[in-house]
Amino acid sequence: MIAKGESLADTINRLCLEVERIVPDAICSVLRVDSHGCLRSLAAPSLPAEYSAMIDGMVIGPNAGSCGTAAWLGGEVAVQDVATDPRWHDFKNLVLPLGLKACWSSPVFGAHDRPIATFAFYYREKRGPLPIEREMVDRCVHLCAIALDRHRRVLEHERRAYTDALTGLANRAAFNIALPDLDCTSPGAWALCLVDLDNLKVVNDTFGHQAGDILLKEVGDRLAAAAVPDKVFRIGGDEFAVVVRSSSALRDIDRTVEAYLEALVPTADCDGKIVGPRATIGLAVLSDGDRTAERVRQNADFALYHAKETRRGGYVRYWPGIGTRMTRRLTAIREVDAALREGRIEPFYQPIILFETGEIVGLEALCRMRIGDRVVPASSFHDATTDASVAAALTGQIVAQVARDVRMWLDMGIPFQHVGINVSSVDFHNGSIYSVLAENFERERVPLKHVILEVTESVYMDDDAGVVRQSMAALREKGLKIALDDFGTGYASLTHLMSVPVDIIKIDKSFVDSIVDNGPSAAIIEGIVGIARRLGIRVVAEGIEERSQVRQLLGLGCVLGQGYLYSQAVGASEAGEMMLKFAQGLDVVKARSKG
Repeated sequence: MIAKGESLADTINRLCLEVERIVPDAICSVLRVDSHGCLRSLAAPSLPAEYSAMIDGMVIGPNAGSCGTAAWLGGEVAVQDVATDPRWHDFKNLVLPLGLKACWSSPVFGAHDRPIATFAFYYREKRGPLPIEREMVDRCVHLCAIALDRHRRVLEHERRAYTDALTGLANRAAFNIALPDLDCTSPGAWALCLVDLDNLKVVNDTFGHQAGDILLKEVGDRLAAAAVPDKVFRIGGDEFAVVVRSSSALRDIDRTVEAYLEALVPTADCDGKIVGPRATIGLAVLSDGDRTAERVRQNADFALYHAKETRRGGYVRYWPGIGTRMTRRLTAIREVDAALREGRIEPFYQPIILFETGEIVGLEALCRMRIGDRVVPASSFHDATTDASVAAALTGQIVAQVARDVRMWLDMGIPFQHVGINVSSVDFHNGSIYSVLAENFERERVPLKHVILEVTESVYMDDDAGVVRQSMAALREKGLKIALDDFGTGYASLTHLMSVPVDIIKIDKSFVDSIVDNGPSAAIIEGIVGIARRLGIRVVAEGIEERSQVRQLLGLGCVLGQGYLYSQAVGASEAGEMMLKFAQGLDVVKARSKG
């Protein structure tokens, strides 16, 4: 049985039965000694289960019956009269009612000559062991030692197989085994939290993988402490899972998840670098209709994806509509990936106008996708840009085409000033934006002075590690201009101007829409314009659709804008034709050509 790898309990139980078959006068018992020095029942097929349960957990010692004393002394203990032997004084009332009068116990030694178990014979008469019994027990003790050693090795192998070496938590293999065993018959009986560490890559890239490993271990320790008695798993590089089963945690599951996030708030010393762990959580509670645990896991995945898009640093609880949203996202990713491969992604251009003269002073490049005869705006496939590889590929393709278009316009003799190119958080975090710009614009022999990088406020707001700020400061040092897009839609927008200087502010359309009839909007724009003027920052109003808005903006000191009043976004050729008519500086170009 040992050779075939059968379980330790079955093996030792069978050994006891075989011994009792050969020696009918003996009742066999094997007890394990745990790491705390307590006896644990392993096999005693002919003893009442109640007796085995009562001695389970008994501490070994000099007067702990035959087995406890044998383990304590590391030598055999033969008690021929349980009723009178002082070593049985505290326990004789447990065994005498069973008709057992004597007990002989021998220790089983482990690899380090430390007792790891005891092998005992109980007798119904007052006597000690016979020579044949001694010979048999010698062999049985040896077999027990082999079986226990193999069991230890199996447990160690399983521990390594199912334990994450870095954090000491259960790993993904353990999670994959534990999940299907969860009971799905009672809605609300358990919940699953998927915890994604948001800033591991930044820490690895900035401070090195040793700091990242320390951060992972710290997060694992904090989650494990916060989740007690529930179990925490590390199921991926920067992803953890908590199976919430305790009634106290389930009673207010939202507060429980908030407690997990709060446990991660304090900063951690990661190899001498102070890092604030930041995580996002997706939560799913077992509900009606969740017939399998895998369904709950999928729901938690949906919630996590949604949280990473909308509530980074917070959590989202699964609701049925999330599945539809994620399906749309995956569909958008596939469609954009296909469009990129087929060359159906291209920039369209909306002119930026100087109000007083109607001249074009610049353009904004807006991403468009062709689907048959239709041209769809970026808003229709925005979900795809949440995928890092898709976002990077979009930027690369748009930059390449913009560089070619600017070269075409310059060759047409247009006094071209600048084009705004929208960039995402991914472009800053992968550190490639400058090389992408430089490579494409150098190839077309276009100076980078013609480029303005447009960054939305959401990119700033999702920059706890400072990667975006540092990248933008480096880009400005290289001579590139930065525009803060959709200004006013984020929180504490003006504070961004202190931490990340920009060259241009683009006031969001929501303020322009209500500028004529809404006093607060006008006051806000007037304040922004005044502050920007003092800081040497230009202001562009977005989404202009009516002449009355232009008059109001001029009265507030804003002189630049863009919107459907002047033109929708158009293709490169049409943009070139508009600039040949209305570009600022055309008079100078024409005068020079005549001269």
